Amino acid sequence: MMRFFNTFVGLFLCASAVHAQQAVSSGTGAELRVLDKVSGQSSNYDLTSGGKMEVGRLTVALRACRYPEGAPSNDAFAYIEVTETESAASVFGGWMIASSPALNAMEHSRYDVWVLRCKTS
Repeated sequence: MMRFFNTFVGLFLCASAVHAQQAVSSGTGAELRVLDKVSGQSSNYDLTSGGKMEVGRLTVALRACRYPEGAPSNDAFAYIEVTETESAASVFGGWMIASSPALNAMEHSRYDVWVLRCKTS
């Protein structure tokens, strides 16, 4: 019985992994939100893929933005790199998911940066 159970669990996990893979499209850029925790001011910015911008003491670079095929505002995920502008010290580098920004959040004493959605034009 245990052998049957292990086989069933293995097949279920394989089927789940295949189902979890879905077609994605690449956006031309992303809409990001930046919160200055000291002033309480938040602002939205459009950034093109491969582009950089300076926000306060940070430089934010967008490497890629991807989304489920046909739904650019649903579950977008973007690869961003954030550095301190003056020292070029790395603050964050990795994928952020728009629907769950806390999964891979940027840790900074003054600023929060997160992805809102991919841009398609």
